[in-house]
Amino acid sequence: MKERKPSKKTPAKADAPRKRDREQGLPTREQILEFVSSATTAIGKREIARAFNVKGADRIPLKQMLKAMAEDGQLEKRENKKLNRAGDLPPVTMLEITHRDTDGELVARPVDWTGKDAPPPIVISPDLKKARSAKTGDEAPAGVGDRVLARLSKVEDGEDSYVYEARIIRRVGKGAEQVLGLFRSASEGGRIVPVDKRVRDEYEVARDDTNDANDGDLVLAEALPGKRYGLARARIKETFGKSSDPKSISLIAIHSHGIPDQFPDSVIAAAEASVAQGIEGRTDLRDIPLVTIDPADARDHDDAVWATPDTDPANEGGQIVIVAIADVAAYVLPASPMDREARKRGNSTYFPDRVVPMLPERISTDLCSLKEKVDRACLAVRMTFDKHGNKKSHEFIRGLMRSAARLTYRQMQEAIDGAPDDATGPLLKPVLQPLWGAYQTLCIGRAKRGPLDLDLPEYKAEIDPTGRIAAVHIAAKYESMKLIEEFMIQANVCAAETLQQKSRKLVFRIHDQPSREKLIALSEFLQTLDISFPKGQVSKPEAFNKILHDVKDREYDQMVSTIVLRSQSQAVYSPDNIGHFGLNLRHYAHFTSPIRRYADLIVHRALVSVISNDKASDGQSTEEIGAMEEIAEHISTTERRSMLAERDSNDRFIAAFLESRIGAEFPGRISGVTRFGLFIKLEETGADGLVPIANLGTEFFHHDEGAHALIGERSGLTFRLGEQVKVRLEEAVPVTGGLRFEMVEGGREGTPAGRRGSGRPSSRNGKSTPHRGGGKPVRDKPASRGPTQPRKKGKAKPGRSPKS
Repeated sequence: MKERKPSKKTPAKADAPRKRDREQGLPTREQILEFVSSATTAIGKREIARAFNVKGADRIPLKQMLKAMAEDGQLEKRENKKLNRAGDLPPVTMLEITHRDTDGELVARPVDWTGKDAPPPIVISPDLKKARSAKTGDEAPAGVGDRVLARLSKVEDGEDSYVYEARIIRRVGKGAEQVLGLFRSASEGGRIVPVDKRVRDEYEVARDDTNDANDGDLVLAEALPGKRYGLARARIKETFGKSSDPKSISLIAIHSHGIPDQFPDSVIAAAEASVAQGIEGRTDLRDIPLVTIDPADARDHDDAVWATPDTDPANEGGQIVIVAIADVAAYVLPASPMDREARKRGNSTYFPDRVVPMLPERISTDLCSLKEKVDRACLAVRMTFDKHGNKKSHEFIRGLMRSAARLTYRQMQEAIDGAPDDATGPLLKPVLQPLWGAYQTLCIGRAKRGPLDLDLPEYKAEIDPTGRIAAVHIAAKYESMKLIEEFMIQANVCAAETLQQKSRKLVFRIHDQPSREKLIALSEFLQTLDISFPKGQVSKPEAFNKILHDVKDREYDQMVSTIVLRSQSQAVYSPDNIGHFGLNLRHYAHFTSPIRRYADLIVHRALVSVISNDKASDGQSTEEIGAMEEIAEHISTTERRSMLAERDSNDRFIAAFLESRIGAEFPGRISGVTRFGLFIKLEETGADGLVPIANLGTEFFHHDEGAHALIGERSGLTFRLGEQVKVRLEEAVPVTGGLRFEMVEGGREGTPAGRRGSGRPSSRNGKSTPHRGGGKPVRDKPASRGPTQPRKKGKAKPGRSPKS
């Protein structure tokens, strides 16, 4: 953080003006305003009179002057009868810490702010690392959500837009809990039904706290302290429109996960002022027929590819591949308004009906979109491979390209398969077949490398013109997707290798080995299928690939694939390189999507600095290098936030889609086994819903954690992860995304759980937990609430496309 200088108008102690500094009798308005502004303690009429030596009868006109100044808007009167200059905050103020800025500093706002404009921005001083709790006396770091009593001082250096710097006196407690939900009006106010499935209870809203919300509105409220018994109380702060509007489905996910969806005016202005880059200082690549290949509904077109056989006699059978990426760094300069906003967002977030972009559309869909037949600035890597798919060399180029065509995966695949269309026909021999030949060569190297080879179905929702889901189906898979995926992976490897060789700071994309605990759990589960798997450390993905190959096309292949996926670690960003386990790569960084990932933009800037020998103004900044660890942690968090928001939005869209099909029966698979029931994934839509344990029968069921199964105590009826079942839809709640099913067909005969003690323990700790099916739930099982039960735990789905 840059050192801030206290304002020259803020002395350590307010000095009383000398008598000659004022007119005889009363001070002037300007003198009063200067005195109030410079005070470091609370100021009232008594303090002003004492400071200006106003006595006796002069106090009456002074009081009248102060009243007139308040009426004219020059002074503001606080609840404690103290005064401060209009727009100023009192020297000691109660603050709520709202967020961290792009530099990682805590930012706060006053708890009691009644001004018409937004409150002045306040940064928490870094000098005081800990704050003492007013309740316990313990010291702990202050954080987002805390309420603190702080002493304010104005800052003279306004480059980072902060008006005040706050030094914490003590921490008072947490801020009010935020509630997003559906408002149901009543005569005395109403109730809020939370959209979060994990929240069981509704909130009561008094008539004066409804903020003019109407029945059925989607609202944001803050919980209020109050009743010990009965419903909790809340006050509505903001209304987002009718919950029945299809557009509200994504809004729920956006606001419940705190995703910024509005660009500040300064960011929009900066984007609109940007102009297209020309050829100056760039290599001319416009004669090379680079093409973009994306999904048919792609919103981003920031990568293009080209390949040709290597004509070098020393590399017979080799290939040359160019991957060109939109040069986002040329438009988004370090520490600029666009950069600060992009870092805050971390990445774009994709919903079925909209995108919340990392960058404004002027950049993401125009200047940095590699449009067909349009000159565009790019950062490209030229790679040379031998006939075995091993990379021999690579070189990064800052260039100007012109896309020869915008193609879809389907178009590319059909052309290679012998059915070119008008767009792909002229390109087949000169462009597409060489690309396919290079891909075939790279596949040899990929097979030798042996990355984790998971193949799980992905579902795609089609949105109609009204914003509702028209259909849901399993997304088509083309070999052309793997072509782009492999080209992008190799480009990412080149970026990481180059920057490591040049000792540049960057964020790596790292993926750790599975933990020992997860490996033990996987091994014990596979034993129930008579599949052997070592419990020790797994050093390479090939151990998992062997299991996946052995179960392919068996009835439980998807079940095993799901469990293998859940056993993996979460990929994250880090300035420390440990390699990428899943891809089986030692060096890996994200380079290929700077439009939608801030990590890639950081890598681009580092490469620009390398290419220009640190002479480019749009390369890495000193501030960015110093904040690399904090940035990596932040963008890892925003990535997980987006994945959760996207998943929640999909759940709600599909629940709305299925709401009209209550009572219909669907085939599906058991996708999760918990102590309170079974999660079922429908084959038709990929939707996840719950069969509560109370709906499975009238006997006790034991949850065997190791076998991922529920087992009947008397009958031995067994429900296991991955098994096929048929269920009936009993309830669909779009506002929460919850589905509740009734079991129609499913389960297998097995050994009754009550007679399983003589053999191998039915769970890892040698015990299994009984839960009653039907009737009232046993005491240690949460009451079934159908769609409002928490969803199963596990890894979020993989990224949205092969380029992830």
